[in-house]
Formats: sequence, C-alpha cells, structure tokens
Amino acid sequence: MADTKSVEQKIRDAMAAGEFDDLPGEGKPLDLDSYFRTPEHLRLAYHILKDAGFVPPELELKKEIDKLKALRDGAESGDERKRLERKIAQKTAVYRMALEHNRTAV
Repeated sequence: MADTKSVEQKIRDAMAAGEFDDLPGEGKPLDLDSYFRTPEHLRLAYHILKDAGFVPPELELKKEIDKLKALRDGAESGDERKRLERKIAQKTAVYRMALEHNRTAV
C-alpha cells in the first residue's frame, strides 16, 4: 500500500495547505432550487451533464424564448412583434412538451 492516510486526513492536509481557498461560491449558500425543480429520475444525469458543461435542450430552448421575448419587447413594428409572438408560441409549446415528457418519463 503506497498511501495509508485516511480520506479525512487527506482533506485536513489539503485544507491546511490552502487547496480549498478561493473556490467558486465560497462562503455563499448553495442554490438547490434548480436541483429540486429537476425531476428526481433526471437529477443525477443532469448533474453530471452540468458538471461537464452540457446544457440540457430544455434550458437552451428556454434561453431562446427569453431572447425572443426581449426582441419582441423592443420591436419597432407591429408586424415584427406578431412574427416574434408566433415564434415564442411555437417554442413555448415545444418547451412545455419537453418538460411534460421529462415529468412522465421513468
């Protein structure tokens, strides 16, 4: 056995060496809202994907909808607003279907 130190001792040594200093989010409460909003059967997979930098398609779609809403709110003409409203409605329907699918998937 090359190293017989316990995990706890390794953590204490790393803390003493300052290896945990200045980590992102240090001193801030954990935001677990998105974790608990995610259906239980998808939490582990989404957590792994998030850590790998992957964004779920539903989140990408939500971001697109938010961008379209911002464009709509700044649109100069009524025709442009109507066109953007149609796009928002279409993407919102797809988004809701994806969320419903995730809730009912086993």
